[in-house]
This record gives sequence, C-alpha cells and structure tokens, in this order.
Amino acid sequence: MKGKNIVIIGGNSGIGKAVAALAKEGGANLLLYSRTGEGNYQIDITEDSSELQDLPEVIDGLVYCPGSINLKPFHRISMEDFKIEMDVNFFGAVKTLQACMKGLKKSEAASVVLYSTVAVQTGMGFHAGIASAKGAVEGLVRSLAAEWAPNQIRVNAIAPSLTDTPLAKQLVSTDEKRAASDKRHPLGRIGTPEDIAEATLFLLDDKSSWVTGQILHIDGGMSSLK
Repeated sequence: MKGKNIVIIGGNSGIGKAVAALAKEGGANLLLYSRTGEGNYQIDITEDSSELQDLPEVIDGLVYCPGSINLKPFHRISMEDFKIEMDVNFFGAVKTLQACMKGLKKSEAASVVLYSTVAVQTGMGFHAGIASAKGAVEGLVRSLAAEWAPNQIRVNAIAPSLTDTPLAKQLVSTDEKRAASDKRHPLGRIGTPEDIAEATLFLLDDKSSWVTGQILHIDGGMSSLK
C-alpha cells in the first residue's frame, strides 16, 4: 500500500474508519471525505451539488463506504424510503465513480471497492429496501469490472452480514439483541469493522491483482452455511 493514493468516502466511522487506519499503517496517502467533515473534506454525496475537492491526479484505490440499515416490512416502505436507499447506496457510488474515473485510469493498477450486503444473495424479511439498492451495486460492480478491465482497473464488492458499527447500533443495543444476532451466524458472532477492513485492504492491494468483478461474502458463514 505504500505510496498509493487511496480515496475513501465515509472514512470517519465504522468500516471506513477501520479501512483508513489499516491503509495509513501500510503507508498509503489518504484522502478522506465524510458528511461530518472528519478527515480531510466534508461532503454529502447524496446532494446533486456535491463535488470531491482536491482529488489527486492519480487514484490507485477508491472505497465507497456510505450505507444504510432501514429495516421495515414491505407495506411500510414508501417510495421516498426506496429513493433514500438508492441515493445513499447506489447513486452516491455512481457519482463518486464518475468523479474519480480519470484519476483511476491514470493509475497503473487501480482498485475500486464497494459494499453490498448478505441480504442480496440470501433473502431476508424486512430487507427489501436495502437489498434492492445493494443489488444495484452488485450489478454495477460486475458491469464496470468488465468495462474497465482493459484499463487495469479492478472493481469488486464486499457483502458483509451484520457488523458492529454505529450504523447497526440499534440492532445490537442490548445484550439480548447482540446474543441473538451472534447466534444467527454459523461462526457464533457478528462481524467487526476490522473483519471487513482486512478484506478491503486485500482487494486494494496488489496481492489481489487477479481479482475483479467479484462479490466477497465476508459474513461469518451466513450466506452459505446452516
């Protein structure tokens, strides 16, 4: 990672913060963009007027972290709810990719990492909003991986299960809720930001130079084991 220019959207908390810490430890040059402004720059990627300021001429890695967890029964999900899910998870990623495309193409070996969810592959009740938005992300990953392969830009996504981040706070807010969530996973626990960050660093690093168009299920076995 040493000397690589890595752009992280949402690098101020949760998974993004863990990714930033590992990348910095590896010697990467970081540009952090977040809604709160912690890091380098403040940005609300859902706003049409948002721009990524001071992007480097060459971008070796791009990580888009913003996400949402709004679990509701389908009959209670409004069109506005669906729009919000798409704005945060999908359209925000599209805007970021378009803004960074020139810089990525100038790198000799660029890597893009987006995030999906275990709920895309594994049908889960009350996940219609987020699973729909993240399903769009997975389609985008595979399409761009094919389109950008001649430019040596790799595009992959990680599909976590429940991870202990501020976004998931309400789902593990009591000992009982956490114990129930741990029990649902074959490995007996929910994920940590570091679990997902380590996989992200692998995808950013040259060690994964033959990996593109993939959705890595880092989910404690949730998607494939019973």
